[in-house]
Amino acid sequence: MKIGDLAKQTGCPVETIRYYEREGLMPQAQRNLMNNYREYGTVHLERLVFIRRCRTLEMTQDEIRELLQAKADPNASCASINDLIDAHLSHVKARIAELQALKKQLGELRSQCGEIHRTQDCGILKGLERPNERDIAHSVSHIGKVCGRQ
Repeated sequence: MKIGDLAKQTGCPVETIRYYEREGLMPQAQRNLMNNYREYGTVHLERLVFIRRCRTLEMTQDEIRELLQAKADPNASCASINDLIDAHLSHVKARIAELQALKKQLGELRSQCGEIHRTQDCGILKGLERPNERDIAHSVSHIGKVCGRQ
């Protein structure tokens, strides 16, 4: 099948498929000698479905690579896979806690303006002018980079 067919079957944009190929997540497709088009097969379809599923779980490319390497050796222990998922789950739990704190902050901010006022009297705008200790704090994302809050 051609790349457009693969894209349609998986709901994945052509540009993304090419990106996955460049990044080494997808095996390179063979070229058809008659028309020089790339030819994709079942292996590509299955790999792309796997990658897309991992991406819906917000896994990084490095995590996907690790899973693909483990998948390539069917007789190996799945301990590293369990460890990867446990670590990813831990990051998801941390992100949920961050989102819950954000929800609380937004709720508190919203409560500052219960009535319609002129903007110069808006409690929300005044609340945004005050620093918050959370604004100064930093958190580590699940991909290991420090993200500053402004």
